[in-house]
Amino acid sequence: MLSRCISVDRATFGRENWGRLPLLSSSESLPRGFDDLLSESDVDELIARRGLRTPFIRMARDGGLVGRECYTGPAGFGAEMPDQVDSAQVLAQFAAGATIVLQGLHRLWPPVIDFVRGMVDDLGHPVQANAYVTPAGNRGFDPHYDVHDVFILQTAGHKRWTVHEPVYRDPLVSQPWTDHRAAIEARVGDDPVIDTVLAPGDALYLPRGWIHSALAQGDTSIHLTIGVAATTVGDVVRAVVDELAGVEEFRSSLPMAIDLTDRDETEAMATKAMAALVAVLRDRSTELGDATTARLRARFAEQTRPAAVWPLRTAAVIDDLDATVAVRWRHGLVGTVRRAADRVELRLRDRTISFPGYCADALNAVAHREIVSAGALPGLDAADGMVLIRRLLREAVVVPAEMSTGSPA
Repeated sequence: MLSRCISVDRATFGRENWGRLPLLSSSESLPRGFDDLLSESDVDELIARRGLRTPFIRMARDGGLVGRECYTGPAGFGAEMPDQVDSAQVLAQFAAGATIVLQGLHRLWPPVIDFVRGMVDDLGHPVQANAYVTPAGNRGFDPHYDVHDVFILQTAGHKRWTVHEPVYRDPLVSQPWTDHRAAIEARVGDDPVIDTVLAPGDALYLPRGWIHSALAQGDTSIHLTIGVAATTVGDVVRAVVDELAGVEEFRSSLPMAIDLTDRDETEAMATKAMAALVAVLRDRSTELGDATTARLRARFAEQTRPAAVWPLRTAAVIDDLDATVAVRWRHGLVGTVRRAADRVELRLRDRTISFPGYCADALNAVAHREIVSAGALPGLDAADGMVLIRRLLREAVVVPAEMSTGSPA
C-alpha cells in the first residue's frame, strides 16, 4: 500500500524522507487515485446510514471544535443513545463552514480497513486513518504540527496546503503543538517549505513535527490522513528500563540522610547508578534483550488489531472441519510459541494457551505463517491435527485460508 502514496521507490523513501523530510507526490506519479478508499457518496453513506457515534465523528470550524451537541442526538426508538450523528444537523454545520472529521475509519470502513492493514505491513509501525471533509473556502484547524507522521491522500476536491519547518523536531505524544504556540505563530510568518494545492489523487507525506495548515479551494475537499505512530529509540530504551524493575539492585532504596539539594552528592549517586546500569546491560544483555523484545511486541499488539475474523463463517468451518481444510495464522496477530516443561504454550497479548508438548512442531509450523491442514501437520496424525486446528480456530489464532486477508471469499 505504501507504493500507492509515494512517488519514489521504497528504499529512497526510507532513506531520505521517512522521519526526515516531506514528500509531495502528484497523481501523475502514483499508480492510481484514492477515490476507491473514500468518495463523496461514501461520506454521505457513513453519515446518513451507518449510525456513527462520537468520537468517530467530530466537526471543526475556524480553528476550533464544534460542540458535539450541535450535530449529535438520540436516534429514536430502539437507538436512544444520545451521541449518534444527526445528519440534518451535520448538514447545517457543514453549510455554515464546518469541517466534518471522520475518525477511526480503519475500524469502520472496509476499503480503509484493508488499506491500513497493508500500510502496517509495509511500514512496520501502527497506523490509523481519519478523513477531513471541508466545504469550499474553509479550514478546519489552525497551523499546527502532529505528533505522528501523516500521509495526506486527496480523494476529492482541492485543498491548499502550507507547510513550514518544525519548531520542535520529532515530538512525542506528551509534547503537543499547543506547548509551542508562540514559536509556531512566528514560524508561519516565514516562507513555507511547501505551498501547493492538492488535487484528487495527489499525496503529501509529512514527518511528525512539520507545521501545516490547509484551506479548501473552490469545491468541497475530502482527504484522508493516514497517521503513523512511529516506534522510537526512546520506546526501546523505556522497554529496557521497565525490565530493570526485575533487578533487585535497582529496586533498593537510596541511603538515608541523602541531600538531593547537594549537587555533588546527587551527581555522585547518578554516576554510580549509570555505572550499575552499564554493568547490568553488559552482564545480562541476552536476558534483557529477550524481555525487551517481548515488551515491544506486546506494545505493538496493543496498538494494532489483527485482521478481523468472521464469526459465523468460521463457526461453520469448525462444524464441517475435515483433515483437508486449509488454515493459516491470523494476519497481524502477535504471538510466540514457547516450551514450558512437558507442555507447549502459545503466548498472545491477552492470554496464554497451553497444549500438550507433542504439539510443538505443529504449532511452530502454524506460527511460521505456513498454510496447513489437519492431515499434514508435522508430528500429529489427522485426528490429533483436527483437535488442534479446531481449537486454534475457536481461539481465533488461525483462520480458514480463503479468509486470511480478513474478508470472506
